[in-house]
Amino acid sequence: MTADADQPTSRLISRRGVLTGAAGLAGAMVTSGALAGCGSDTKTNAPGTTGADAMKRALPRYVPSTSVTPDIPSVTGANGAASDPAFLSYPANPVQTVAGVPGSGGTFVTRTPLWGAVPPSSGNTYYDAVNAALGSTLRMQPADGNTYVDNLPALFASGRLPDWTQIPSWANQKLNLGAAVDRFVDLTPHLAGDNVAKYPNLANIPSAAWQAGVWNGRLYGIPSFSSPNNFPGYLFYRKDLFEAAGISPAVKSAEDLFAAGKQLTDPNAGRWAFDDLWPFLLFPFQVVSTWNPDPGGKLVHQYETPGMIEAINFAARLAKAGYVHPDALAGNTANGQQRFWSGKVAISAGGTGAMDGEDAKGGTAANPNYSRQAFNVFDAAGSTPVIQLGPGASWFSYLNRDLSDAKVQECLAIANFLAAPYGSKEYLLVNFGAAGVDYTIDEGNAILTQQGQKDVATSFQFLVSGPQATLVKNGFSQVAKDYAAWQADAVKYAVRPMFFAMNITEPPQYAAIGQQVEDTIKDVRNGRKSIDDYRAAVDAWRKQGGDELRKFYEGIRDKHGTGQ
Repeated sequence: MTADADQPTSRLISRRGVLTGAAGLAGAMVTSGALAGCGSDTKTNAPGTTGADAMKRALPRYVPSTSVTPDIPSVTGANGAASDPAFLSYPANPVQTVAGVPGSGGTFVTRTPLWGAVPPSSGNTYYDAVNAALGSTLRMQPADGNTYVDNLPALFASGRLPDWTQIPSWANQKLNLGAAVDRFVDLTPHLAGDNVAKYPNLANIPSAAWQAGVWNGRLYGIPSFSSPNNFPGYLFYRKDLFEAAGISPAVKSAEDLFAAGKQLTDPNAGRWAFDDLWPFLLFPFQVVSTWNPDPGGKLVHQYETPGMIEAINFAARLAKAGYVHPDALAGNTANGQQRFWSGKVAISAGGTGAMDGEDAKGGTAANPNYSRQAFNVFDAAGSTPVIQLGPGASWFSYLNRDLSDAKVQECLAIANFLAAPYGSKEYLLVNFGAAGVDYTIDEGNAILTQQGQKDVATSFQFLVSGPQATLVKNGFSQVAKDYAAWQADAVKYAVRPMFFAMNITEPPQYAAIGQQVEDTIKDVRNGRKSIDDYRAAVDAWRKQGGDELRKFYEGIRDKHGTGQ
């Protein structure tokens, strides 16, 4: 699964580190709200929205774990961002973070997404080993990740929700979750503030990661794959191809990028400089927030900003110069990763999860010298760069409100086990199964056996997982070091978008008004229309509801603040 360049520019969310060597675009760039009717008062009535004071009361108190020391410590940057800690090998003597058996013998039906082959449900050594350690039975029912969100509305409509359900943030709008969240357990009494201390591994998840699980001032969602940066993605380049061409990767402006494109493009050799860079090309042009205040306080949509115009024009310039691969111009995103691996393109864009040992394994199979790197964050004009800081988590699981209070507490105790940090005994079990059966340790890292390859799948982790860490995969330790170094630099330039992780519910009449603008952006950057066509599309957007949507968000700002 790869990033979809056709997704709206205002809807960026990272799936970094969740899928094997992939990240995607879905959900909202600055809001993870559902689309729902808002009655007559569309300026302030937004189901799901939570102001700063109520948010503080709902969030668990963060108590970081000190049980494991990383090889490369986290680096603190701007606006609450920090790089993920990095581990180059698994600790030889993993710590135990949970005493005793967390479960009480209960059985819980779950629903989670899965990208890849569905493992057997019976005779599964991995499921059996984890459930034995839990002292309860989680009946895992992973569903096809590619259609998972599309099938959630039918699941809701059936009235037969599982006991424990994963709902990624970009599903919120399909489910009208702001108005329907009371179908799940209000976890505020169990986890808010110091109440989370009963579950130290849950307390180890940063408070910011819980934020997008707060609805109407109450905590409902349990986060997975959390990170103190959660960057949606950036621009990548083939270091080996740059070196072979004698080109410096120290890109510090749009003109530097254009010049590299000219040197790298050779159609006769079957190589073009660029794949489709949209929408990550927006960051160098200072476009990181859907809504932005002008000097007078009026909100301006990113469609109306100079940075958007400049980014579109630059993308069109690359296409006109012949530096973009023809398949990318034709909208063929399915083979983008293969084009990058094979060297048909030297520069691409996508989620930061693409920079790991899984990607390196695929790339080096095509070329032993393969080396993916991310450009250091840069500004198109050579000024101070920025990169969008995503919500602390984009994946949340919810407990069915029909569960008794005792069952809720049992699930939270299980969640505390599943959320054990990297380097612990529990993490090894939850992620790799039974030692000697599902995995072995090779050169300091866990490697799945043939049995493990059959039975182990990313499933329990979608219910809850501890904070992300940069890890060595397939023996590619240098990739982990490189990614850790990139993060440590990038966090210095992190910017929180307006209405950060506020779960705002927009009125339904505005759901599709941006589609014409998005289609026009694609046509302009691929050379089929002019920038005047884009301006006309934005004018139409304003008349079709953009100006009213502006008033709606100004009302949210006046009542709830901006989430920054």
